[in-house]
Amino acid sequence: MASSAPQARVREQPMGEEEATTELKLGAFQHVPALSLSEALLVMRVVADSHKARGDFRETEIFAKTNDYLDHFARFKRKENIEAVERILLAHPQLESFERAQLGSLCCETAEEAKTLVPSLAEKISDADLQEALDEVTKLRNFVES
Repeated sequence: MASSAPQARVREQPMGEEEATTELKLGAFQHVPALSLSEALLVMRVVADSHKARGDFRETEIFAKTNDYLDHFARFKRKENIEAVERILLAHPQLESFERAQLGSLCCETAEEAKTLVPSLAEKISDADLQEALDEVTKLRNFVES
């Protein structure tokens, strides 16, 4: 009995040429503001509170799962701390919104780690400047966790 080899599905190629490597190619999202996980959590809470105040809030399964995910993985939960992280990262205008969002979500400890995880940072910011910003975010995170 001859057995036929399993056939793999042909992987569909992405529509655009989006990639976040040493050069950001975000297609239609190139100049769109990006949110860190903490900022997204804050937005969801504000929207939910607004709908609750009007009496038209319905928590869908997708909303609940997204909120649970963000609540679990967001490094900062309080508005003041989220804004402080954004101020720290905005002090480096050479960084794209996407890169700031990644740094705010990942909370890297070293410039080397940040540049490995967000390769587009490599030529945009010195290790010393990046490390200084990361240290400020880490101090804030340690303060918040205490």
